[in-house]
Amino acid sequence: MSSTRNPLFCATRYVVAAIALGGATLLHAAEVKVAVAANFTAAMKEIVTQFEASSGHTALVSYGSTGKLYAQIENGAPYGLFLSADASRPQMLEEAGRAVPGSRFTYAKGKLTLWSATPGLVDAEGAVLKAGGDGKIAIANPKGAPYGAAAVQVLEKLGLWEAVQARVVQGDSISQTYQFVSTGNAPIGFVALAQVALLPADQAGSRWDVPQSLYDPIEQQAVLLDKGADNEAAKALHAYLQSDAAHAIIERYGYGL
Repeated sequence: MSSTRNPLFCATRYVVAAIALGGATLLHAAEVKVAVAANFTAAMKEIVTQFEASSGHTALVSYGSTGKLYAQIENGAPYGLFLSADASRPQMLEEAGRAVPGSRFTYAKGKLTLWSATPGLVDAEGAVLKAGGDGKIAIANPKGAPYGAAAVQVLEKLGLWEAVQARVVQGDSISQTYQFVSTGNAPIGFVALAQVALLPADQAGSRWDVPQSLYDPIEQQAVLLDKGADNEAAKALHAYLQSDAAHAIIERYGYGL
């Protein structure tokens, strides 16, 4: 019998081919460091899991306030991709030559909510803000976090900023702001809708989804940084964020597209 028809020979040949193909895939796998705005933490973790499984690449993600991440990039941090909570900082990086021209795009549109871990405390119209008292109101630092800036805009448009300013406590990022409220250190706080949209019923508390007419649009943009220009993992993740698979996750967390 010819060796080419020997089942054992054929099976061995296919195994060798599979190993060779797998080895080629591993040789082309790359790693990218990514800076991601804190509000996008939960969604990004899901996206990274799917991206790594489908691409073979690895994404090492650092989460924080947009302002602090931007400062790190300005000071030479080795990020290949930046997912900001605003549009201005990616644009500034592009204009400064620290990002690949034309790579900037809006990956999500953020939404703000007034939230309490206590059921029934926050009403459907946000009237709790006008109730007075001395309870703390948590917001993210408006100088570094777009969601914090949006919270100040809301309070100003409602004519409440002067009245409540002494009660405001600031988190370094929207993640810390969420922690203030979830632990009860602040009874209420302005957080990203994405942080509470998928909470189980026994943790959902109460919330008022702030009308977007009360704050400037939170247009969250991503940009491929100069350090990621020749990084296959950075380019692949940049493309994956614009895919239907990523969009499905982003929308599920309450973001607009």
